[in-house]
Amino acid sequence: MLWTIFVILLVLWLIGLVSFHAIGAYIHILLVIAVVVLIIQLIQGRRPL
Repeated sequence: MLWTIFVILLVLWLIGLVSFHAIGAYIHILLVIAVVVLIIQLIQGRRPL
């Protein structure tokens, strides 16, 4: 699920970076948040059930 969100945000960021300058800034912020969450998830690893 996290990887799906990360990929979607990455694609939207690239589209925004190329076409919409103002929207690209917001998508860039969301991408940075997604990367931070991704790094936290990778550091914590999978917890056993």
